[in-house]
Amino acid sequence: MRDGTTDMKRAPAIVPYGEWPSPLRIDALTVDSVRLGEPWIDGDDVYWVESRPSEGGRSVLVRRDRDGTTSDLTPSPFDVRTRVHEYGGGAYTAAGGTVVFSDRGDGRLYRLDPGDRVPVPITPEGAWRYADLRFDERRRRFIAVREDHRGRGQPVATIVEIPLDGDREPRILVDGPDFLAAPRLSPDGRRLAWLEWDQPDMPFFATRLRVAPVLGDGMLDRSDLAAGGHDESIAQPEWSPDGVLHLVSDRSGWWNLYRLAPGPRLEPIAPMNAEFADPAWTLGMASYGFLPDGSIVAAARSDGRDRLLHIRPGEQVADVETRFTEFTGLRVGADVVIAIAGSPTEAPAVVAIDPRTLDPTGLYRRSSSVKIDPADISVAEAISFATSGGRVGHALYYPPTARGIIGPEGERPPLVVHVHGGPTSNASSGLSLEIQQFTGRGIAFVDVDYGGSSGYGREYRSALDGTWGVVDVDDCVAAARYLVDRGDVDPARLAIEGGSAGGYTTLRALTTTDVFAAGISRFGVFDLEMLVQDTHKFEARYLDTLVGPYPAAIDRYRERSPIHALDRVACPVLVLQGLDDRVVPPSQAEAFVGALAARGIPYAYIAFDGEGHGFRGSAAIRRTAEAMLSFLAAIFGFTLADDLPELKLPGLAAWQGHGRPPSGG
Repeated sequence: MRDGTTDMKRAPAIVPYGEWPSPLRIDALTVDSVRLGEPWIDGDDVYWVESRPSEGGRSVLVRRDRDGTTSDLTPSPFDVRTRVHEYGGGAYTAAGGTVVFSDRGDGRLYRLDPGDRVPVPITPEGAWRYADLRFDERRRRFIAVREDHRGRGQPVATIVEIPLDGDREPRILVDGPDFLAAPRLSPDGRRLAWLEWDQPDMPFFATRLRVAPVLGDGMLDRSDLAAGGHDESIAQPEWSPDGVLHLVSDRSGWWNLYRLAPGPRLEPIAPMNAEFADPAWTLGMASYGFLPDGSIVAAARSDGRDRLLHIRPGEQVADVETRFTEFTGLRVGADVVIAIAGSPTEAPAVVAIDPRTLDPTGLYRRSSSVKIDPADISVAEAISFATSGGRVGHALYYPPTARGIIGPEGERPPLVVHVHGGPTSNASSGLSLEIQQFTGRGIAFVDVDYGGSSGYGREYRSALDGTWGVVDVDDCVAAARYLVDRGDVDPARLAIEGGSAGGYTTLRALTTTDVFAAGISRFGVFDLEMLVQDTHKFEARYLDTLVGPYPAAIDRYRERSPIHALDRVACPVLVLQGLDDRVVPPSQAEAFVGALAARGIPYAYIAFDGEGHGFRGSAAIRRTAEAMLSFLAAIFGFTLADDLPELKLPGLAAWQGHGRPPSGG
């Protein structure tokens, strides 16, 4: 109220945790909400890919012209994605206004010339996949990574040339290694660099960088090993405008920038305890680029967030002041720098940056049109805590936050412990509407960067070697106990949740500890033995590092598989599963909930038609959010302010009568 001279502040409303009326509706996750990726610059035009839940997760290529006009380039049913290495990336490129892209439906490459509306195929039909495209203007061809899936065994990787005009068959330029990535042509067209590695390595464990001269007919001469090896991960090779090959290497213990000098030898650029690359789960990743004056703009990660750096090699490294804390897909042009950027109060967006001042000049596309008052946004606190083996763990903690609302005195909020996937990945410091769905309703949330996560150096990333299902569980437990001991959250209302590898850690925590009163598995891994026996080539030997060689370590696989410890689960579980999941067959989820039912443990099982290992459609995304909130409300004894669909939990009343009761203390 206003008395004419003074604003009288209204006392905050006291509402039990979990029952806060959130201004963020669940519709916000899908209505005019997209996933943004793969930005690109071609002259005056800027491109990016939008994955749209409203279209069943279809990925659409979008272009923004110099005059600011934005338009979709790829009509339905084209889906601009690639399944090379299964996770894709690098699904298109553009040069001189001509676009070449991969369609997920048939795996072929298609060409779109300026003014065209109907894409034209330029690769033959067949069981091939293409990715990581680069244009060779002098020879009117594209160079790409190709996977051949025609045989019965594992797919064969090659680097090929694809004629722009489609007037001849693709030719193989490089073959032999198990995996190939990042073909990069020098500015004069005379040398080709690329990355390669072999099983059992993953690209974030060990890769090799090779360089070969390009012959007069476009084929390659003998290649030389430029960098890398058994204990070194090389990432993101790029040529500077003056023809010097740059790269990211973790030889120092951190993914840092280097340039290739005569010898060859690597010269460090701006050495620091920060990561200039993320784990290469997808192709075409970019975290640095060359500005018109020859200096470098780069994103480097440390302490759970990204920093934007301006680097003048041999002279200075300067932090660029910016509100953004997350950068992916950094691309540099003569007149603009583009990235997918986010901040604690802003969802990811296609952001334009002035290449001269490095100031942001515009947001070309937001991932969500939803506007949230900053007073309603929970901003993460970076926390560190002691964990097993004398190690230090890291996490981002989000306290319950809503304008004008507080919890009752003496009550502490329930906590959701989130386990990211990968498991070699990391938490994001950018605004997440999924997280705000919890915090705005009075539920605390912690996003754990457990041992094995990226962004903290190679030693931290290696903490999961041989210990998956142990170290990650320990760190999630330690994060929860740290927040309990600090007085932030209710020790009786701790839940753990995650998807894929995060779902596996969730299930392991429920079968090996009694810390959590509820668990949520989204397409989580139940059986490590089945996973290692029936997974795709890219991850076929990943578990050699995380668990041990199979079948030599078969006892360890079985001991760490939640499917063999169903009798140890003692709390309610929500299981969310895609019926088209090829990584975790629905039969495993069904066996798990069947065991819960037989023992009288409350559970809810929701299966989605048409969804695989990860949910992309709006119906699945919405139902998942609704079910998670309803599940926590039922287990922890609060009444949501939302009117959500009923979630059936067989056996809940009996469990609450004999199990762990809800608590508000």
